[in-house]
Amino acid sequence: MSIEDLHTRELEQSIERDLSGQMTYDEYLCLDQLLDAQRPRKRPPHHDELLFIIQHQTTELWMKLILHELKSAIEHLRVDHVDPCFKILARVRLIQRQLFEQWAILETLTPSEYAEFRHVLGHASGLQSVQYRAIEFILGNKQREILDLFRHDAKSYKTLKEILVSPGLYDEFLRYLYRKGFDVPAALVEREWSLPHERNLE
Repeated sequence: MSIEDLHTRELEQSIERDLSGQMTYDEYLCLDQLLDAQRPRKRPPHHDELLFIIQHQTTELWMKLILHELKSAIEHLRVDHVDPCFKILARVRLIQRQLFEQWAILETLTPSEYAEFRHVLGHASGLQSVQYRAIEFILGNKQREILDLFRHDAKSYKTLKEILVSPGLYDEFLRYLYRKGFDVPAALVEREWSLPHERNLE
């Protein structure tokens, strides 16, 4: 098939052409909201601020999916359904790889270029990412002090506190093993969940 053929190829007959009153791609993905959510603040505009915003927004979207998967894994473990967790955690691993690799794009933003619009962020910082902290807590990095960053936001504070005082993924796995008769010390299956897991040498 030639390039000319590709440019003149007709649409397949099965493709719906009259979309009046039908669900569309844009509507399903809420693209009007999604693509309107990038609002650079620098005046006059700085070319690289859009990159900075999209980088962090896409990171938050991926973290939303990570949390969705990790919470599902915890629910499966609580009812002794371990098999689905293998697929879930494999997916989380691939999302994490995606996140690591996408930071290479942000590396094209030099420190001096970033400094040209950093002031418009005010006190905003990735340190304040609720989802990042939720992932940390679920994966066992419990830090009660970090909650102070979210006292201004009652909803976020409540969400993070609930995760802080609940068993994390590893805790739930140990509880699963304990229920299955493995030699897991009882102190590890009923403990103060708001504290980080400590290695047990018993």
